[in-house]
Amino acid sequence: MKKLEVRCGRRGKLKMADSDLCFASDNGVLPVEVDPAAAFLAQQETDIAVIESEIPVIENNDDGGPGAVDGSVEQPPVADSPAPGEYDAGFAEISAATVNGNRFVLESNGPSDSYAAIAQVDSLRAEPESLRKWREEQKARLEQLDSASKAAEAEWKEKAKKELEDWHVHQNEQMEKNKANNRTSEEAFLSEADGDSPGTEWERVARLCDFNPKTNKTAKDVSRMRSVLIALKQTPLVR
Repeated sequence: MKKLEVRCGRRGKLKMADSDLCFASDNGVLPVEVDPAAAFLAQQETDIAVIESEIPVIENNDDGGPGAVDGSVEQPPVADSPAPGEYDAGFAEISAATVNGNRFVLESNGPSDSYAAIAQVDSLRAEPESLRKWREEQKARLEQLDSASKAAEAEWKEKAKKELEDWHVHQNEQMEKNKANNRTSEEAFLSEADGDSPGTEWERVARLCDFNPKTNKTAKDVSRMRSVLIALKQTPLVR
């Protein structure tokens, strides 16, 4: 059987059957028109009355404190306020936290410490495998290059030291040879200068002269003087 339904408010519903309407019209009585607004207000008043009946009446007892008349409502127990030292102990326990398996300490010293804690948490995040592998390879390569450069530097220093020692040895040997040659030349020169043996005067003079036959055109002709000195050298004068 099809029903005609009129909603009134949140809970109330007015239902009228088609048979009732037909029965009323057959008897010559018109059906009563239902006002939705009036039905809604009536339902709201009924709901309010039900809610008020469910609220227990609270009145002051002889001790001056609030209490329930029927004893059905119990007051919640008042929690004891912790001592100041307990606050500090609790804060010390929660100040150390664990994020992603790593421990870090949180300190409430202002916004800067909060930012530092956030930065530390970000740094503790796991890196991608490829980035971590690349970083390890770069580190190993740099360490290898450093060790190779240190070995090459030590080798160069040793080689330079050896070359410097060899140069000093060569210089000392060359200086000793030059000193010996200079002494020999000096002794020969002094012996010739001090020699006064007869018949060697013109020979010493001839050593100081240039007997090169090639002469410059602008120079004087000394060929006759040269021939005289050569003759004296070969056949000195006899006194």
